[in-house]
Amino acid sequence: MEDGKVVKEEEYTEDGTVNLKGKPVLRSKTGGWKACSFVVVYEIFERMAYYGISSNLILYLTKKLNQGTVTASNNVTNWVGTIWITPILGAYVADAHLGRFWTFLIASTIYLSGMSLLTLAVSLPSLKPPKCIEIDLTKCKRASTLQLAVFYGALYTLAIGTGGTKPNISTIGADQFDDFHPKEKSHKLSFFNWWMFSIFFGTLFANTVLVYVQDNVGWTLGYALPTLGLAISIMIFLAGTPFYRHKLPAGSTFTRMARVIVAALRKRKVPIPNDTKELYELDMVEYAKKGSNTYRIDSTPTLRFLDKACVKTGSTSPWMLCTVTHVEETKQMLRMIPILVATFVPSTMIAQINTLFVKQGTTLDRHIGSFKIPPASLGAFVTLSLLVCVVLYDRFFVRIMQRFTRNPRGITLLQRMGIGLVIHTIIMVIASLTERYRLSVAKEHGLVESGGQVPLSIFILLPQFILMGTADAFLEVAKIEFFYDQAPESMKSVGTSYSSTTLGIGNFMSSFLLSTVSHITKQHGHRGWILNNLNESHLDYYYAFFAVLNLLNLVFFAIVTRFYVYRVEVSDSIQVLAEELKEKRTANQVNLVE
Repeated sequence: MEDGKVVKEEEYTEDGTVNLKGKPVLRSKTGGWKACSFVVVYEIFERMAYYGISSNLILYLTKKLNQGTVTASNNVTNWVGTIWITPILGAYVADAHLGRFWTFLIASTIYLSGMSLLTLAVSLPSLKPPKCIEIDLTKCKRASTLQLAVFYGALYTLAIGTGGTKPNISTIGADQFDDFHPKEKSHKLSFFNWWMFSIFFGTLFANTVLVYVQDNVGWTLGYALPTLGLAISIMIFLAGTPFYRHKLPAGSTFTRMARVIVAALRKRKVPIPNDTKELYELDMVEYAKKGSNTYRIDSTPTLRFLDKACVKTGSTSPWMLCTVTHVEETKQMLRMIPILVATFVPSTMIAQINTLFVKQGTTLDRHIGSFKIPPASLGAFVTLSLLVCVVLYDRFFVRIMQRFTRNPRGITLLQRMGIGLVIHTIIMVIASLTERYRLSVAKEHGLVESGGQVPLSIFILLPQFILMGTADAFLEVAKIEFFYDQAPESMKSVGTSYSSTTLGIGNFMSSFLLSTVSHITKQHGHRGWILNNLNESHLDYYYAFFAVLNLLNLVFFAIVTRFYVYRVEVSDSIQVLAEELKEKRTANQVNLVE
């Protein structure tokens, strides 16, 4: 009964989603694009807030806190790395305890607190060192311990808040589509493309309007605006509460995985029966319970060692005996790790956008008439490139490739990621050649030691920014969808956190590589590749090193993808969609004949 009326069972969602009170929800009144609209609009404002800080952070650290190039770059990448690593904690809390909605709501409050404190840190004179006009930053007065504590305290409070919002907001959006309903399942295939569209729409505003305000009006207003935007985005999200579908917490993902691994190790000498029906598994009735967020999975032949965890030996301890479903969930999460590792290097390349790429821009002519372009605003071209490529990909590329591959996605997610990796290699080759040209012009005009402005337009850096957006349209979109799609139903938040973890580790790798290369290249009396004066540096060598690193990573990716086995349930659902696509194509051909 629903409001006194008899409701047919098929009108309820079939994927275990409920409302905030834990009751089943009607398909017609919840979820779908209607619910997603609130989530997508939230993401536009939230990304505007985040990139309003991160895009220009290196310039604030060098110009206002008087830090050197390597130190400032590493502080940016360490903070951004933390931003992308903390989602693992947020995913754990959501999946094991609070659920995605409440975890997100609490974390967003922490996020807003961090943004507010950061705005105060850049506004009050007592929280900043005195202004310095020296070219040599070593002669400037450093920020005090208190000033740094407040500033970084605000940044890392913000990072904790992001850890709870980032893995859950995209998952909440994807949860609005029922995988057991063919039409909604097909809509989910486009969701992640438009999700990335919303992210970079907010990023575009941050990289144009906000960075201009920060460079030309003031840092107070430049930080106050994204703080206000975040507050608005939280209110927008709350406005959509009546329409959301929710999935109940399914217990600690990491505990279940640990139990499987420990049980398999403890029973490593126990033989695995040839008949998989002899392995321990619950009845279908247990998985059919309303509100269950775990679906029974049959045994697969991969990673057979873990099957020892579900061999019956008399003990019923969860650390000695696990169900086939739990073993298969663990297998799936482990199978994705090599793919995860292959995305670390391109994530390191992305870290250069807000660090060395921006510093390069400060050395070039940024004038268009009387207008002076903020260096960080070139990041807008990454956004524009991605927006255009996502639309072209979704509307044209997929439809063209469907005719050849019969795949509803056009090409597989791993193939899409592979194209992105190839583009990343090309980017670093172009970046190296561009930097070599910039250095030659600086030498010709005697600007090496003075560190003066090189008489070249900042737009010579455009190719590397535009291609970075193109690479993101392939790699980043596919990466988010891949880790969500391939994660078991009860581990979606952790699966989503995989995609953010790659960005976090990539930023930490960037800090490590920058420090290591800077240190090694200064040994034995050499000047070094990365100095505060970029005209004396050799970023062209550094970018060439990245190009080689990308090429080696591409080879590694090709090897691991060859042995990757897609999740069975996903393969089946895609097969269903493929059959529907084939039927539609046949029907269209019949209509043309008639």
